[in-house]
Amino acid sequence: MTETVDDLSVRYVEDGIETTQELDKVILTKGSWTTIVFRYRDWDRAKNSYGPDKFTIRRYQKRSGEYRQQSKFNISSRAQAQSLVNALQGWLAEAED
Repeated sequence: MTETVDDLSVRYVEDGIETTQELDKVILTKGSWTTIVFRYRDWDRAKNSYGPDKFTIRRYQKRSGEYRQQSKFNISSRAQAQSLVNALQGWLAEAED
């Protein structure tokens, strides 16, 4: 388990291959409940290369000094990510009126 927010990652190595490569992360909230959005890509063994960018939002809770993942939402494509951005921008624009 991880003790600091900065050490939280979606990176995963299996059989010496980085099967999940973390490209970036943005910490949205810190504290006993932490929310992070990650940009990553998965290794495609058939093509012997990394696939397209993907995104995931993860929630972690700190208990007994360690962060534990409590939930996640995977955004599986750029199109889905753009739809989410558009929805949020629309709502935020309405809130300003």
